[in-house]
Amino acid sequence: MIRTRLSAWVLAAGALAAATCVATSSLAQAPLREGAAAVVNDEIISTYDLKQRMAMIVGRAGIKLTKDNEPEVQQEALYSLIDERLKLQELHHQEVERKAHGKIIIGDEEVEQEVESIAKSNKISTQQYYAVLASWGVDPEAERTRIRAEKSWVYWISGFYGRRVRISPHEVDAFLADLTNRAAKPSYLLGEIFIDAGRTGGVDKAMQMAQQLTTQLQQNASFQQVATQFSGVPTAANGGDAGWLSSTEMRPEVAAVVEQLRPGQLSRPIPVSDGVYLVYLRDKRTGGGAPVVSLKQVALRVAADATPADLEAARQKLMGVKAKITSCANLEQAAQGLSEAAAGDLGEAEVKDLSPAFREVAEKLAVGQVSDPIRTDVGLHLVAVCGRRDSAVQLPTREEIISELENQKLSMIAKREILNLRSSATIETR
Repeated sequence: MIRTRLSAWVLAAGALAAATCVATSSLAQAPLREGAAAVVNDEIISTYDLKQRMAMIVGRAGIKLTKDNEPEVQQEALYSLIDERLKLQELHHQEVERKAHGKIIIGDEEVEQEVESIAKSNKISTQQYYAVLASWGVDPEAERTRIRAEKSWVYWISGFYGRRVRISPHEVDAFLADLTNRAAKPSYLLGEIFIDAGRTGGVDKAMQMAQQLTTQLQQNASFQQVATQFSGVPTAANGGDAGWLSSTEMRPEVAAVVEQLRPGQLSRPIPVSDGVYLVYLRDKRTGGGAPVVSLKQVALRVAADATPADLEAARQKLMGVKAKITSCANLEQAAQGLSEAAAGDLGEAEVKDLSPAFREVAEKLAVGQVSDPIRTDVGLHLVAVCGRRDSAVQLPTREEIISELENQKLSMIAKREILNLRSSATIETR
């Protein structure tokens, strides 16, 4: 993984099917009766259950099911169903063992409240949410079963282990020192999708799947939903949100690609030893609190030895373009009438790193303003200041750090518990 950083362990516990790697070869193989996709401790997962979960994964990810990606989708669906059954079996066991402490598995009312919450977060009604599920071919009861298992598991881990988690002042100090150190370095706000080679049958197949997902993402599939359904690291629970990372916190192969991206860009598939990454650069900051500007330009090539008349003619052309620019949004459009001009985004940069002529513009102009033509060795440039910010990082309070560290510990406990359940279970797959 790039780095395990979860601000909400609750979601991580609910998505461990996407975060836990278990090779198919490690599961007991036995002939199963027709209609059974798997048996988990003598409890059947039917082929109907499997098809329902596949439909849910495809629908949530916003992708198309094809003959190329169907095996991976099926495998992902089966893993998630196996974990779901293991959780419910363990929770039933805990209810029997701890009768005096009441029920652990949530009831129908709480399930419906969670459905309402999901619908509300998507700005639709509960009825509309069920209609969406129906359009995917998903039975509402399959969704209710999924919610019952995941939410009950979260409540159990939080209730049983939460009171045992303790964060020392030394841990808070160390976390704060680490944040302070990283704040002085360039950092990147990343989304990540990791295709685990162990789950897909090798790096080549992981690369093939990553390329398929890249195509879907380029066709406007949701990065967050694709990450939730297919990524093999815990950040899948947060839609692939890896948070702010410095290059030293990434794998070298990933860091080398990220450093070349601009905010808003999706990387190419990045192979590593155990899988393939896709990363989406949401934002970046240079560190150290230096002022950072976002610039666009319209440029005309003018030779260094151009005559004064040629230089003035070029300047008048650019002034004509400037008169049409009303904001950074229409800069490229305003330059379309000048065929020999090059117009585009220069990205973000610290003011101190700009060339002297550009630095002067960046320091003097307000956001949204455009310079007069600037002379450089290669030509004349109109420069627009499209954004300005301070790269300094606002550090969290000690209370916020304690909450973050508690979340991280609970996330690791949840992962450990499901791994223990897997290792002690009898699981047969067809």
